[in-house]
Amino acid sequence: MSTSFSIIAILYQARWYIASALFASYLAQNFRVYRRLSHVKGPWLAQFSDAWLLGVIYRQRAHHEFYSVKKKFGNLARIGPNTLITCDIDQVTRMNAPRSPYVRSDWYLGFRLAPGIDNVFSMRDEKAHAKRRAQMNLGYTGKENINFEPQIDIHVLNFIDLIQRKYISTYPEMKVMDLAQKAQYFTIDVITDLATGAPFGDLATDSDQHDYLRTTMEAQPAFVMIGSVPSVNKFIQIPFIGKRLFPTAEDEIGMGKMIGIAQEKVAERFDPMRRLKIEKPDILQSFINHNLTQEETVSESLLLILGGSDTTASVIRATMLCILTSPQAYCTLQAEIDAATLSSPVVRDEEARKLVYLQAVILEGLRMHPPTGGLLSKVTPPEGDTINGVFVPGGVNIATNTWALMRSENVFGPDVDCFRPERWLNVSEAKYADMARVVDMTFGSGRFKCLGRTIAWIELNKIFVELLRNFDWAVVDPTNPWKSANLGIIVHREFYVRVTKRVVQE
Repeated sequence: MSTSFSIIAILYQARWYIASALFASYLAQNFRVYRRLSHVKGPWLAQFSDAWLLGVIYRQRAHHEFYSVKKKFGNLARIGPNTLITCDIDQVTRMNAPRSPYVRSDWYLGFRLAPGIDNVFSMRDEKAHAKRRAQMNLGYTGKENINFEPQIDIHVLNFIDLIQRKYISTYPEMKVMDLAQKAQYFTIDVITDLATGAPFGDLATDSDQHDYLRTTMEAQPAFVMIGSVPSVNKFIQIPFIGKRLFPTAEDEIGMGKMIGIAQEKVAERFDPMRRLKIEKPDILQSFINHNLTQEETVSESLLLILGGSDTTASVIRATMLCILTSPQAYCTLQAEIDAATLSSPVVRDEEARKLVYLQAVILEGLRMHPPTGGLLSKVTPPEGDTINGVFVPGGVNIATNTWALMRSENVFGPDVDCFRPERWLNVSEAKYADMARVVDMTFGSGRFKCLGRTIAWIELNKIFVELLRNFDWAVVDPTNPWKSANLGIIVHREFYVRVTKRVVQE
């Protein structure tokens, strides 16, 4: 007993020496971290701590602040003790290329929709990722006799019908419509239909079925913050911990309800007594035909819903705002639509692709306001790499500055902060291809290219034509058009518009 008390007494007397030693060790560790990348400039605090990056993410304006970092520090900058960010087009292409030595960082673990269960977006194992993409590619691209158009057309018509039933303004009565909300209803109905064969029905009911959109919007800020801190992210991925934090199929609303629906629809396909009756050429069946397990099929269906809804809705909102606040673009696009011979009641995808100005508007909308706002970071190979003439040691996270990537003056010209579809017209094929290659990076590139790109383009090609063919539009408050937040995906709320029925002169 006396020995124990003696040890305690000695430790108590030496407490300041121990505290000083621990503090000195902490400073030494931070100095080693700082020196490792001291030759790459960035915000002062970011060189020592993740606090700067977490602050940026917390303010939900990361895309704007990363763009400011690019303007101040150049194409390669430091935004964390072990994290750099680049907007060099060739570097991003090289990191994502097939057989590149770069691998996904811990950031991607935040996109697991259940603890410990990977999907094609969260996978970090290269062989497993390549195998899963190969299993899913034909289903996503519609190359197995899957015709996405009829299903998408149904929801385009439902969108038009909703506006006509409830939101047409006639003088002096004005009916305000939240386009941010209705665009999300459209994309969630499309993607739940394609993913599970059972659309939520948000457009038909003009409501957020199961409170899915509200609850995911509320939860996303926390998950984005957690995903940016690898140690915390790994902790919540422990099944015992994660089961108490993640939504479950027993939930009555939100993501949990979505999980329950996906599990039910997938289970029907795996039930040998019902499979032959249900089997049909759709994405879900393609996953099963290419040997995804029941658990994997549920996980990938949920990813399709989560990723395919928010991103496409973001593009629709942002491009519509660009159109409505650019009179020349608005009039030119509407005139092109009116002059063209198009199928009715919904334009065909192949017809829309031939509308030159429409394609310019969509590409310019994607460039001005790419939907992805996350880090998308990859890890340098063990031997390190040279980026923009600067050596970067191995094991460093290299994030992609997507907002700055889409504002490259070398590619798009000096007016990169201006919405100008005309930049896509009357240019050489080589110049058009160069610009289009960069804008297409909003869907990723190389081995990380978005599998849902085909579906998104069909939606975009149809929706703008039908919205402008049937209605005239105005922003209710141009001085404050919406509320925007970067939650990994850039989302918008309260985008209020006035819609009037068009009278086209023959």
